[in-house]
Amino acid sequence: MSRQTLLLEILQWGGAVGIIIGHVLNAIGPEVYPFNIIAFFIGTMFFLMWASIISSKPQITVNLVSVIIGIAGLINAFTNI
Repeated sequence: MSRQTLLLEILQWGGAVGIIIGHVLNAIGPEVYPFNIIAFFIGTMFFLMWASIISSKPQITVNLVSVIIGIAGLINAFTNI
């Protein structure tokens, strides 16, 4: 396996794990807020890096929008504590 293939695999799996953890935390409920947002943000950053490397414009777009939404959610979470 080449270094780039390994990197792409790590980024995809890192993104998948982050998104899955975000969904699990959402299912637990509001007592884990804002950790759900943090998990989604981390997973999305992994997917954004992956999408950038493979130059997938649709994936870059959806993940960039998700990062912006995540930043807004994190700002809201930490300024309303």
